[in-house]
Parts: sequence; structure tokens; C-alpha cells
Amino acid sequence: MSIPQQGGGPIERSEQLVEYIASGEKPRDAWRIGTEHEKFGYTTDDLLPLPYDGPRSIKAMLEGLQQRFGWEPVYEKENIVGLHRDGANVSLEPGGQLELSGAPVETIHQTCDEVNLHLSEVREIADKMGAGFIGLGAAPIWRQDQMPMMPKGRYRLMTDYMGRVGALGTQMMYRTCTVQVNLDFGSEADMVQKLRVALALQPVATALFANSPFLDGKPNGMKSWRAHIWQNLDDARTGMLPFAFEDGMGYQRWVDYVLDVPMYFVYRDGNYINALGQSFRDFLAGRLPALPGEVPTLSDWADHLTTVFPEARVKKFIEMRGADGGPWRRLCALPALWVGLLYDQTALDAAWDLVKGWDHETREGLRRAAAREALQGSANGIGLHDLSRQVLEIAEHGLKARAKSGAGGLIADETHFLNALRESVDSGKVPADELLEKYHGPWHGDLDKIYAEYSY
Repeated sequence: MSIPQQGGGPIERSEQLVEYIASGEKPRDAWRIGTEHEKFGYTTDDLLPLPYDGPRSIKAMLEGLQQRFGWEPVYEKENIVGLHRDGANVSLEPGGQLELSGAPVETIHQTCDEVNLHLSEVREIADKMGAGFIGLGAAPIWRQDQMPMMPKGRYRLMTDYMGRVGALGTQMMYRTCTVQVNLDFGSEADMVQKLRVALALQPVATALFANSPFLDGKPNGMKSWRAHIWQNLDDARTGMLPFAFEDGMGYQRWVDYVLDVPMYFVYRDGNYINALGQSFRDFLAGRLPALPGEVPTLSDWADHLTTVFPEARVKKFIEMRGADGGPWRRLCALPALWVGLLYDQTALDAAWDLVKGWDHETREGLRRAAAREALQGSANGIGLHDLSRQVLEIAEHGLKARAKSGAGGLIADETHFLNALRESVDSGKVPADELLEKYHGPWHGDLDKIYAEYSY
């Protein structure tokens, strides 16, 4: 969620950085699920990306949601750039990707209801203005120069920086979409175990959700181009974080890592101040070139935490970041996968037993294989297809143990939300495989057909 964070007042002791993260600890009965998903908007007559302004635009979409469904607006200067309602937020990614950051809820039934309501609201507004929205990991046809830039100071700074640190950074910003889930931890040890499992098994999510095999109107040689981008982008703030598996991992080690990540900006009085490449350590000492003599607040620290992009990320909760955006069923399947793995201790222990013997080479090899080949990939003798089958079995046991019923008790638990992933494991085909089959088969290479068949 790319909006300014509210963390707190001035940082007077370095220990506050650790305390900020530790303050996210919650007892098990207070653990919640927050699902985020992004989607591309387009005009239905010419299939071009929605601009920010105009009668058919992102601005019109936000204003329509505000007026019709009671969302409260979020502005940056004079521009509407987001919405909030009942603990949920709608925000904009750099190229106009519309993101729902869901409210923290107790069950996957609830998060799925929230997604369904949001998509129905979006469709009602979009239909009236001749627009559509589609869930894919990467824009299949649009060129980089066709993508609009949303009027946010953060993105102007990031665009310049990304152009200097990797060949694919601006593609990530403007032409990719993801689905994520944010989950809680109960203690420092619980955070460490969950983070290690999340990092090690992120390639399974990448493989199962791979949904970006096209770029610039043709196959790109990857099942998940979005994942490929993250593997070739700004090593200072991405990756599988081998230090997380070393002895001594904990809150302080995470803080040390984030402090070493170069800054993007400081947010002051509605403005993003350029701090590109500068050091948060210098900021703590009052030596930040962008704001000499000024020390940071906890809100600055919260903002800086949003500028690190590893495969799993710790804030006051843990974010799972490895999946491509996709169709409605998979927006509910991602939280089901990770809740099943991480929210039942027996399942979490089983998942850790599965991965604890792996070295960094194996974890990184699986990460790269997932982007290239999805379930057909392997590394160091570990096949992603078989691994995914084992992971789904663990997740199913975890969801059964939670026994969170839905539909007024008519649905006994949350396991049915894994059905889309079971179908992939049974067939060996993920969304990218299905898209490629249609491209080479009935679509005869005409990618325009993807909009009619795969829009929400």
C-alpha cells in the first residue's frame, strides 16, 4: 500500500526501531488476515490503459466509488489518489493499477467476501464509463511508453531511481500486478519461524500463481515475468534474504537489514523530499543530506519499511510477496495457502521441517525456476510440482485444524479455497500454461482476446 504511513513521533532511542516492529505481536486469537490485490484498468473500446484524468479514467473510478459506495477520499495535494472505508484502502500503483488493501479479518470467508464486494463495486463503476479491469501478473500488450504515471510524488522519485539500479525496475512499477496476504506473529521466535517458511516456500506461490507469460504482445519466455523482474532488480532491497536463516535472526537483525537499504524519500507536509540513496542511519544521527539537522519520526521509519521488497517482508506483520495477480478464485486461494501453512503450529512445524535443510543455493534456484517454468521447474533435485503437492497437503491440514466455518456454519472450514491450487497440482498447469495454450491455439496469437475472457 503506497500511502504515507502513520508510525509515531520522534525517534529518541535506536531501540524504538525494534520496539516498533515488536509492537505488532498479537496473541493467537487476535491474528488476522489482510489480503491485497492489484488489477489493470483499461478502456473497453480500444483496450488501452486507463489514464489518470478524464471521463474514463482512474480519477473517475475513484470518484465513482466514493460517491456511489461511501468510500472516503485520500488526496495528495489536489489529486484524489486513494480511498478508505471500514479499515480497508483503495490505492494506486504507479501505472494506475488499482489496489485493494483489505481490512484485517478473522477468516478467509470474510476476506473473500470483501474481495467479491470490491470487485462488484469496481465493475459497476467501470461498466458505466466503458472501462474494464483484469487480473494478470504483467500487462500483456501495452508498451512502457503507453503507461500513465499516477500523480504521486513517491512515484516520480522511484521512477528516476529504478531507471538507474536495474533494467526492469520501471516495468515492475508500471506493468505488473500482484496479490499478497499479510499475516500476524505472536512473538519474536514466531516471526522468525514464519518468515523463514515464507521465504523458503515463496517459489511455490510464484509457481502456482504464475500468470504473466506475455509482454509487448508476445510470449516472453517466462511463466511469471513479474517474478523474473524481481529477480533482476535492485539487489539492495530484494531477494531471498539468506541472513534470515542464520543464527541470531530476530527483530534487531531485521532492523539492521532495513537500515542498510538506501532511502527513497522523506514525507513532510504533503511533499515527498528526495532522499534517494541516502542512509537512514545518517538520518538517525541528524546527518541526512536531504534534511540536515533533523531526526526521523517513527512515521519515517514506517515509510522506510515499505521501500524494501524481498520475497517476504516484515513490518508489524509479515507480507507474502511472491504471487502474480490473477482471477477471482486465486485472490482467495493465496490467503488460504499461507494461513493454512502459518496459522496452525503443527502445520507451521511441518512446513519448516520440509525446508529447514535447504541451503541458499536451493532456495534461490527454486525461486528462479518458478519464474521460468512454474510447476515444471526444479532445483538441486527438488521439483516444484511435487513440492507444491506437499505444501498444499500441509496447508489443507492447517485449515482443517483452524476449523473456521462460513456461510452461517454450512461450510465447515476454509479448505475449499485451495481448490484452484489443487486443480493446478492435479493437472500440472498454472494460469500461465493455460494462457499460452490459448495464445498458440484458439486465439491464433491474438492477445486482444485475453481481455474478454479474463476480465473481472
